[in-house]
Amino acid sequence: MRSSYISKYITIFLFLVSWLIASCGINETIVPPTDPPAASPIPTSTHTVVPPTATPIPLAVIINGVEFTLDEFEAELNRYISAQGSGTSIDRIDAGEIVLEDIISQSLLMQGAEENGFELTEEQLAERVNELTAAAGGDAPFNQWLLENGYSVETFDKTLERSIKAAWMRDQILAEVPNTAEHVYLHQILLFDADQANQVYVELQSGRDFATLAANNDPVTRGDLGWIPRNYLPHKVIEEEAFRLQPGEYSQVIETSVGFHIIQVVAIENDRLLSPEARLLRQEQAIRDWVALRRETSNIEILALE
Repeated sequence: MRSSYISKYITIFLFLVSWLIASCGINETIVPPTDPPAASPIPTSTHTVVPPTATPIPLAVIINGVEFTLDEFEAELNRYISAQGSGTSIDRIDAGEIVLEDIISQSLLMQGAEENGFELTEEQLAERVNELTAAAGGDAPFNQWLLENGYSVETFDKTLERSIKAAWMRDQILAEVPNTAEHVYLHQILLFDADQANQVYVELQSGRDFATLAANNDPVTRGDLGWIPRNYLPHKVIEEEAFRLQPGEYSQVIETSVGFHIIQVVAIENDRLLSPEARLLRQEQAIRDWVALRRETSNIEILALE
């Protein structure tokens, strides 16, 4: 803190002069001079220094009290649009919504990591930055990369910290996803005309073989969908029917946005190993479910898209 001291010294000398008139043989009475009036005190002006009002930093979103500035949001948005490539046309508002949702999701995951005891020390963060710097080819190329991508050292460290913590929390969520699930083995007849689908259903009821009719309608796949776990099919109405049927049973005609389906359950396994694709979909859904649940109990104030 800097201080400024100003001292004012006022010295007032009052001289009383006596005039002595000496005259031989003559005596005169010396009259003392009248004292001058007392000087009035000089008022001291006291000024209270009012500190300037700080200009609030524009914010994009506040997530459980954690602020994300508008500058940080704009930088993330520009990086996202740039990553789409010059030939890709994307509306800036739509892109802004995508980026904002990603910021919120990552921030919630980061806060979840902190609440679960994950700690990232300054040394660990610096070590990771050093690794990235080395991978870029040294300080100069790395600093150039930061500049080209709209990062300062501070904002990059903040983004990296959020990313590391969010990744840790994601790993914890993914570890909870089971490797096995209930499966059904399905055959399907898919047609694009309601009358034709109803005709095939009549043939099935008359005793025609399902596999034969499926192969006739789709010589390539022969209607074989293979093993299907729960929460995998895009159309819930088909999945509900698939897990209701018993082996050998087939459904009525089911209409969806892609056509008219008749499905048959060939076999059921209650604890079958998930395929890599099915497990990945379950992991992605687990993260979406975790974030959605977290949002319900969070205080999120969005300011960027107002």
